[in-house]
Amino acid sequence: MRQLRNILRLGFKELYSLRRDVVLLILIGWAFSVGIYAAASGFSVDLRNAAIAIVDEDRSQLTIRIRDALLPPEFKEPVLISFPEIDPGMDTGTYSFVLVFPDGFEQDVLAGNQPEVQVNIDATATMQAGIGANYIANIISQEITRFSAELGETTSLPLELVTRFAFNPNLTSSWFSSVMELINNVTMLTVVLTGAAFIREREHGTLEHLMVMPVSPFEIMMAKVWANGLVIVVAVAFALWVVIETMLKVPVAGSIPLFLLGTTLYLFFASALGILLGTIAWSMPQFGLLFILIVLPMNLLSGGETPLESQPILLQSFMRLVPSTQFVSFAQAILYRGAGFDIVWFEFLTVTLVGLALFALAAHRFRSSISTGK
Repeated sequence: MRQLRNILRLGFKELYSLRRDVVLLILIGWAFSVGIYAAASGFSVDLRNAAIAIVDEDRSQLTIRIRDALLPPEFKEPVLISFPEIDPGMDTGTYSFVLVFPDGFEQDVLAGNQPEVQVNIDATATMQAGIGANYIANIISQEITRFSAELGETTSLPLELVTRFAFNPNLTSSWFSSVMELINNVTMLTVVLTGAAFIREREHGTLEHLMVMPVSPFEIMMAKVWANGLVIVVAVAFALWVVIETMLKVPVAGSIPLFLLGTTLYLFFASALGILLGTIAWSMPQFGLLFILIVLPMNLLSGGETPLESQPILLQSFMRLVPSTQFVSFAQAILYRGAGFDIVWFEFLTVTLVGLALFALAAHRFRSSISTGK
Protein backbone atom coordinates (compact mmCIF):
# COMPACT_ATOMS: atom_id res chain seq x y z
CA MET A 1 0.00 0.00 0.00
CA ARG A 2 2.83 2.33 0.82
CA GLN A 3 4.41 1.59 -2.57
CA LEU A 4 1.19 2.54 -4.35
CA ARG A 5 0.99 5.81 -2.42
CA ASN A 6 4.58 6.63 -3.36
CA ILE A 7 3.91 5.90 -7.03
CA LEU A 8 0.76 8.03 -6.94
CA ARG A 9 2.46 10.99 -5.26
CA LEU A 10 5.51 10.83 -7.51
CA GLY A 11 3.16 10.74 -10.48
CA PHE A 12 1.46 13.92 -9.32
CA LYS A 13 4.94 15.47 -9.06
CA GLU A 14 5.52 14.52 -12.72
CA LEU A 15 2.27 16.16 -13.74
CA TYR A 16 3.20 19.29 -11.81
CA SER A 17 6.62 19.40 -13.50
CA LEU A 18 4.99 18.94 -16.90
CA ARG A 19 2.57 21.77 -16.17
CA ARG A 20 5.53 24.10 -15.76
CA ASP A 21 7.18 22.97 -19.00
CA VAL A 22 5.44 25.27 -21.48
CA VAL A 23 7.32 23.96 -24.52
CA LEU A 24 6.26 20.36 -23.94
CA LEU A 25 2.67 21.42 -23.29
CA ILE A 26 2.60 23.32 -26.58
CA LEU A 27 4.11 20.30 -28.33
CA ILE A 28 1.44 17.96 -26.91
CA GLY A 29 -1.38 20.34 -27.77
CA TRP A 30 -0.10 20.87 -31.30
CA ALA A 31 0.62 17.19 -32.01
CA PHE A 32 -2.86 15.98 -31.07
CA SER A 33 -4.85 18.82 -32.60
CA VAL A 34 -3.30 21.08 -35.25
CA GLY A 35 -0.71 18.47 -36.24
CA ILE A 36 -3.33 15.83 -37.01
CA TYR A 37 -5.66 18.27 -38.76
CA ALA A 38 -2.83 19.72 -40.86
CA ALA A 39 -1.52 16.27 -41.84
CA ALA A 40 -5.00 15.15 -42.88
CA SER A 41 -6.17 18.27 -44.71
CA GLY A 42 -2.98 20.07 -45.70
CA PHE A 43 -1.44 17.26 -47.73
CA SER A 44 -3.81 15.33 -49.94
CA VAL A 45 -3.33 13.05 -52.92
CA ASP A 46 -6.98 13.43 -53.90
CA LEU A 47 -7.92 15.29 -57.08
CA ARG A 48 -9.70 18.50 -56.07
CA ASN A 49 -10.93 21.45 -58.17
CA ALA A 50 -8.79 20.70 -61.19
CA ALA A 51 -9.28 23.29 -63.93
CA ILE A 52 -10.34 21.60 -67.16
CA ALA A 53 -11.23 22.88 -70.64
CA ILE A 54 -12.74 21.13 -73.65
CA VAL A 55 -12.27 21.67 -77.37
CA ASP A 56 -15.44 20.09 -78.75
CA GLU A 57 -15.19 19.88 -82.54
CA ASP A 58 -17.89 17.18 -82.66
CA ARG A 59 -20.67 18.96 -80.71
CA SER A 60 -22.52 15.66 -80.36
CA GLN A 61 -24.72 14.20 -77.66
CA LEU A 62 -21.90 11.90 -76.50
CA THR A 63 -19.36 14.70 -76.03
CA ILE A 64 -21.95 16.74 -74.11
CA ARG A 65 -22.53 13.75 -71.81
CA ILE A 66 -18.81 13.39 -71.18
CA ARG A 67 -18.53 17.09 -70.44
CA ASP A 68 -21.43 16.92 -67.97
CA ALA A 69 -19.79 13.92 -66.25
CA LEU A 70 -16.71 15.96 -65.26
CA LEU A 71 -18.16 17.04 -61.94
CA PRO A 72 -16.99 18.75 -58.75
CA PRO A 73 -15.28 18.28 -56.39
CA GLU A 74 -12.70 16.55 -58.60
CA PHE A 75 -13.01 19.05 -61.45
CA LYS A 76 -14.14 22.60 -61.82
CA GLU A 77 -16.90 23.21 -64.33
CA PRO A 78 -15.44 22.50 -67.80
CA VAL A 79 -14.84 25.51 -70.03
CA LEU A 80 -15.43 25.33 -73.77
CA ILE A 81 -12.53 26.81 -75.71
CA SER A 82 -11.25 26.81 -79.28
CA PHE A 83 -8.20 24.93 -80.50
CA PRO A 84 -5.88 28.01 -80.67
CA GLU A 85 -6.61 28.73 -76.98
CA ILE A 86 -5.03 25.49 -75.78
CA ASP A 87 -1.37 26.53 -75.59
CA PRO A 88 -1.97 29.98 -74.00
CA GLY A 89 -4.29 28.42 -71.42
CA MET A 90 -1.78 25.68 -70.54
CA ASP A 91 1.22 28.03 -70.52
CA THR A 92 -0.41 30.44 -68.08
CA GLY A 93 -1.65 27.62 -65.81
CA THR A 94 -5.30 28.51 -66.42
CA TYR A 95 -6.14 24.90 -67.25
CA SER A 96 -4.60 21.73 -65.86
CA PHE A 97 -6.34 19.51 -68.42
CA VAL A 98 -7.64 20.17 -71.94
CA LEU A 99 -9.69 17.54 -73.82
CA VAL A 100 -9.95 17.67 -77.59
CA PHE A 101 -12.82 15.73 -79.21
CA PRO A 102 -12.33 15.45 -82.99
CA ASP A 103 -15.09 15.93 -85.52
CA GLY A 104 -17.06 12.69 -86.05
CA PHE A 105 -16.21 11.31 -82.61
CA GLU A 106 -19.72 10.01 -81.89
CA GLN A 107 -20.09 8.49 -85.36
CA ASP A 108 -16.82 6.59 -84.97
CA VAL A 109 -17.96 5.24 -81.60
CA LEU A 110 -21.28 4.04 -83.05
CA ALA A 111 -19.48 2.49 -86.01
CA GLY A 112 -17.33 0.42 -83.67
CA ASN A 113 -14.15 2.32 -84.49
CA GLN A 114 -11.65 3.57 -81.92
CA PRO A 115 -11.58 7.36 -82.19
CA GLU A 116 -8.77 9.20 -80.45
CA VAL A 117 -9.30 11.81 -77.75
CA GLN A 118 -6.42 14.16 -77.15
CA VAL A 119 -5.77 14.89 -73.45
CA ASN A 120 -3.40 17.80 -72.81
CA ILE A 121 -1.99 17.71 -69.27
CA ASP A 122 -0.04 20.26 -67.28
CA ALA A 123 2.55 17.85 -65.90
CA THR A 124 4.23 20.46 -63.68
CA ALA A 125 1.75 19.27 -61.03
CA THR A 126 3.01 15.69 -61.25
CA MET A 127 0.72 13.96 -58.76
CA GLN A 128 -2.41 15.76 -59.91
CA ALA A 129 -1.52 15.03 -63.54
CA GLY A 130 -1.30 11.28 -63.02
CA ILE A 131 -4.44 10.99 -60.92
CA GLY A 132 -6.42 13.34 -63.17
CA ALA A 133 -5.51 11.43 -66.32
CA ASN A 134 -6.87 8.21 -64.78
CA TYR A 135 -10.06 9.99 -63.68
CA ILE A 136 -10.63 11.38 -67.18
CA ALA A 137 -9.94 8.04 -68.87
CA ASN A 138 -12.40 6.25 -66.57
CA ILE A 139 -15.09 8.90 -67.06
CA ILE A 140 -14.81 8.78 -70.86
CA SER A 141 -14.87 4.98 -70.84
CA GLN A 142 -17.92 4.84 -68.57
CA GLU A 143 -19.89 7.38 -70.59
CA ILE A 144 -19.12 5.63 -73.88
CA THR A 145 -20.25 2.32 -72.38
CA ARG A 146 -23.48 3.82 -71.06
CA PHE A 147 -24.15 5.65 -74.32
CA SER A 148 -23.66 2.46 -76.34
CA ALA A 149 -25.84 0.48 -73.92
CA GLU A 150 -28.72 2.93 -74.32
CA LEU A 151 -28.56 2.41 -78.07
CA GLY A 152 -28.56 -1.38 -77.65
CA GLU A 153 -24.96 -1.82 -78.73
CA THR A 154 -23.56 -3.35 -75.56
CA THR A 155 -20.58 -5.64 -75.55
CA SER A 156 -21.01 -8.66 -73.32
CA LEU A 157 -18.01 -9.67 -71.21
CA PRO A 158 -17.46 -13.05 -69.51
CA LEU A 159 -17.42 -11.39 -66.10
CA GLU A 160 -17.72 -7.99 -64.50
CA LEU A 161 -15.30 -6.99 -61.76
CA VAL A 162 -16.95 -4.77 -59.14
CA THR A 163 -14.69 -3.28 -56.48
CA ARG A 164 -16.15 -2.14 -53.18
CA PHE A 165 -14.22 -0.57 -50.31
CA ALA A 166 -15.50 -1.51 -46.87
CA PHE A 167 -13.77 1.45 -45.21
CA ASN A 168 -13.45 4.78 -46.96
CA PRO A 169 -15.36 3.93 -50.17
CA ASN A 170 -14.25 7.17 -51.84
CA LEU A 171 -10.59 6.62 -50.87
CA THR A 172 -10.43 10.02 -49.16
CA SER A 173 -6.81 10.42 -48.11
CA SER A 174 -7.61 12.37 -44.92
CA TRP A 175 -9.39 9.32 -43.50
CA PHE A 176 -6.14 7.40 -43.61
CA SER A 177 -3.61 10.14 -42.89
CA SER A 178 -5.39 11.50 -39.80
CA VAL A 179 -5.45 8.14 -38.00
CA MET A 180 -1.87 7.30 -38.99
CA GLU A 181 -0.68 10.73 -37.81
CA LEU A 182 -2.35 10.04 -34.46
CA ILE A 183 -0.61 6.65 -34.20
CA ASN A 184 2.80 8.14 -35.02
CA ASN A 185 2.35 10.97 -32.54
CA VAL A 186 1.49 8.55 -29.73
CA THR A 187 4.86 6.84 -30.09
CA MET A 188 6.93 9.98 -30.52
CA LEU A 189 5.30 12.03 -27.77
CA THR A 190 5.37 9.22 -25.21
CA VAL A 191 9.07 8.55 -25.76
CA VAL A 192 9.88 12.26 -25.68
CA LEU A 193 7.83 12.95 -22.54
CA THR A 194 9.28 10.14 -20.44
CA GLY A 195 12.82 10.57 -21.71
CA ALA A 196 12.73 14.34 -21.25
CA ALA A 197 11.27 13.93 -17.75
CA PHE A 198 14.14 11.64 -16.75
CA ILE A 199 16.83 13.91 -18.20
CA ARG A 200 15.15 16.95 -16.63
CA GLU A 201 15.41 15.27 -13.21
CA ARG A 202 19.10 14.66 -13.75
CA GLU A 203 19.89 18.15 -15.08
CA HIS A 204 18.00 19.87 -12.24
CA GLY A 205 19.56 17.65 -9.59
CA THR A 206 16.20 16.38 -8.34
CA LEU A 207 17.01 12.77 -9.25
CA GLU A 208 19.62 12.65 -6.49
CA HIS A 209 17.06 14.12 -4.09
CA LEU A 210 14.63 11.34 -4.97
CA MET A 211 17.22 8.64 -4.38
CA VAL A 212 17.83 9.73 -0.77
CA MET A 213 14.09 9.54 -0.12
CA PRO A 214 12.41 6.27 0.93
CA VAL A 215 11.38 5.43 -2.64
CA SER A 216 12.69 2.72 -4.96
CA PRO A 217 13.75 3.03 -8.61
CA PHE A 218 10.69 0.94 -9.53
CA GLU A 219 8.39 3.48 -7.88
CA ILE A 220 10.12 6.36 -9.66
CA MET A 221 9.75 4.64 -13.04
CA MET A 222 6.13 3.63 -12.51
CA ALA A 223 5.26 7.19 -11.50
CA LYS A 224 6.69 8.50 -14.75
CA VAL A 225 4.87 5.82 -16.74
CA TRP A 226 1.39 6.45 -15.32
CA ALA A 227 1.67 10.24 -15.22
CA ASN A 228 2.93 10.71 -18.76
CA GLY A 229 0.75 7.87 -20.02
CA LEU A 230 -2.32 9.57 -18.57
CA VAL A 231 -1.50 12.76 -20.46
CA ILE A 232 -1.12 10.86 -23.73
CA VAL A 233 -4.33 8.84 -23.29
CA VAL A 234 -6.33 12.01 -22.60
CA ALA A 235 -4.77 13.67 -25.64
CA VAL A 236 -5.54 10.63 -27.82
CA ALA A 237 -9.17 10.56 -26.68
CA PHE A 238 -9.47 14.27 -27.44
CA ALA A 239 -7.90 13.83 -30.88
CA LEU A 240 -10.20 10.92 -31.77
CA TRP A 241 -13.48 12.44 -30.63
CA VAL A 242 -12.88 16.12 -31.41
CA VAL A 243 -10.32 16.38 -34.22
CA ILE A 244 -10.81 13.16 -36.20
CA GLU A 245 -14.53 12.42 -35.77
CA THR A 246 -15.93 15.95 -35.32
CA MET A 247 -13.66 18.24 -37.32
CA LEU A 248 -12.41 15.90 -40.05
CA LYS A 249 -15.67 13.87 -40.22
CA VAL A 250 -13.81 10.56 -40.25
CA PRO A 251 -16.11 7.67 -39.26
CA VAL A 252 -14.45 5.36 -36.74
CA ALA A 253 -15.63 1.82 -37.42
CA GLY A 254 -14.67 0.16 -34.13
CA SER A 255 -14.73 0.73 -30.39
CA ILE A 256 -12.79 3.77 -29.20
CA PRO A 257 -12.60 2.44 -25.59
CA LEU A 258 -11.01 -0.77 -26.93
CA PHE A 259 -8.49 1.28 -28.89
CA LEU A 260 -7.71 3.37 -25.80
CA LEU A 261 -7.16 0.15 -23.83
CA GLY A 262 -4.68 -1.05 -26.45
CA THR A 263 -3.04 2.37 -26.48
CA THR A 264 -2.60 2.19 -22.69
CA LEU A 265 -0.84 -1.17 -23.03
CA TYR A 266 1.37 0.23 -25.79
CA LEU A 267 2.22 3.29 -23.71
CA PHE A 268 3.86 0.98 -21.17
CA PHE A 269 6.33 -0.07 -23.87
CA ALA A 270 6.82 3.45 -25.25
CA SER A 271 7.37 4.89 -21.76
CA ALA A 272 9.90 2.18 -20.94
CA LEU A 273 11.72 2.96 -24.20
CA GLY A 274 11.81 6.66 -23.30
CA ILE A 275 13.21 5.90 -19.84
CA LEU A 276 15.81 3.55 -21.33
CA LEU A 277 16.98 6.20 -23.77
CA GLY A 278 16.95 8.73 -20.92
CA THR A 279 19.32 6.57 -18.88
CA ILE A 280 21.69 6.21 -21.84
CA ALA A 281 21.72 9.88 -22.87
CA TRP A 282 23.16 12.50 -20.52
CA SER A 283 21.65 15.53 -22.23
CA MET A 284 18.73 16.45 -24.44
CA PRO A 285 20.93 16.75 -27.57
CA GLN A 286 22.14 13.18 -27.03
CA PHE A 287 18.58 12.06 -26.41
CA GLY A 288 17.53 13.72 -29.66
CA LEU A 289 20.20 11.81 -31.59
CA LEU A 290 19.09 8.50 -30.07
CA PHE A 291 15.49 9.39 -30.90
CA ILE A 292 16.41 9.91 -34.57
CA LEU A 293 18.36 6.63 -34.70
CA ILE A 294 15.74 4.45 -32.99
CA VAL A 295 12.24 5.93 -32.84
CA LEU A 296 11.95 7.47 -36.31
CA PRO A 297 13.03 4.29 -38.17
CA MET A 298 10.74 2.28 -35.88
CA ASN A 299 7.79 4.46 -36.90
CA LEU A 300 8.65 4.28 -40.59
CA LEU A 301 8.98 0.48 -40.60
CA SER A 302 5.95 -0.33 -38.46
CA GLY A 303 3.54 -0.62 -41.37
CA GLY A 304 1.88 2.76 -41.13
CA GLU A 305 3.98 4.60 -43.69
CA THR A 306 4.97 1.66 -45.88
CA PRO A 307 3.43 -1.84 -46.14
CA LEU A 308 5.14 -4.39 -43.94
CA GLU A 309 4.89 -6.98 -46.73
CA SER A 310 7.10 -4.88 -49.02
CA GLN A 311 10.05 -5.14 -46.64
CA PRO A 312 12.73 -7.87 -46.78
CA ILE A 313 11.71 -11.10 -45.03
CA LEU A 314 14.36 -10.78 -42.33
CA LEU A 315 13.31 -7.21 -41.56
CA GLN A 316 9.66 -8.26 -41.50
CA SER A 317 10.40 -10.96 -38.93
CA PHE A 318 12.23 -8.48 -36.72
CA MET A 319 9.61 -5.74 -37.00
CA ARG A 320 6.79 -8.13 -36.05
CA LEU A 321 8.43 -8.39 -32.63
CA VAL A 322 8.46 -4.60 -32.21
CA PRO A 323 5.33 -3.36 -30.36
CA SER A 324 4.96 -0.35 -32.64
CA THR A 325 4.15 -2.76 -35.50
CA GLN A 326 1.53 -4.50 -33.38
CA PHE A 327 0.18 -1.09 -32.33
CA VAL A 328 -0.31 -0.05 -35.96
CA SER A 329 -1.87 -3.43 -36.73
CA PHE A 330 -4.53 -3.40 -34.00
CA ALA A 331 -5.18 0.34 -34.41
CA GLN A 332 -6.00 -0.15 -38.09
CA ALA A 333 -8.05 -3.27 -37.31
CA ILE A 334 -10.14 -1.49 -34.66
CA LEU A 335 -10.54 1.96 -36.19
CA TYR A 336 -10.75 0.93 -39.86
CA ARG A 337 -12.40 -2.51 -39.78
CA GLY A 338 -14.29 -2.49 -36.48
CA ALA A 339 -12.37 -5.45 -35.05
CA GLY A 340 -13.19 -6.67 -31.55
CA PHE A 341 -10.99 -8.02 -28.78
CA ASP A 342 -11.33 -11.57 -30.15
CA ILE A 343 -9.39 -10.45 -33.23
CA VAL A 344 -6.73 -8.16 -31.70
CA TRP A 345 -5.97 -10.10 -28.51
CA PHE A 346 -2.70 -11.47 -29.91
CA GLU A 347 -1.42 -7.96 -30.71
CA PHE A 348 -2.43 -6.84 -27.21
CA LEU A 349 -0.55 -9.79 -25.69
CA THR A 350 2.57 -9.17 -27.78
CA VAL A 351 2.65 -5.48 -26.86
CA THR A 352 2.24 -6.33 -23.16
CA LEU A 353 4.95 -9.00 -23.03
CA VAL A 354 7.55 -7.00 -24.97
CA GLY A 355 6.66 -3.92 -22.91
CA LEU A 356 7.26 -5.80 -19.67
CA ALA A 357 10.60 -7.10 -20.95
CA LEU A 358 11.72 -3.62 -22.01
CA PHE A 359 10.53 -2.16 -18.70
CA ALA A 360 12.66 -4.73 -16.85
CA LEU A 361 15.66 -3.78 -19.01
CA ALA A 362 15.06 -0.06 -18.39
CA ALA A 363 14.74 -0.69 -14.64
CA HIS A 364 18.03 -2.59 -14.64
CA ARG A 365 19.71 0.21 -16.58
CA PHE A 366 18.19 2.79 -14.23
CA ARG A 367 19.56 1.04 -11.13
CA SER A 368 22.97 0.67 -12.76
CA SER A 369 23.15 4.33 -13.72
CA ILE A 370 22.25 5.33 -10.17
CA SER A 371 24.83 3.05 -8.56
CA THR A 372 27.67 3.88 -10.95
CA GLY A 373 26.72 7.47 -11.75
CA LYS A 374 26.87 6.74 -15.49
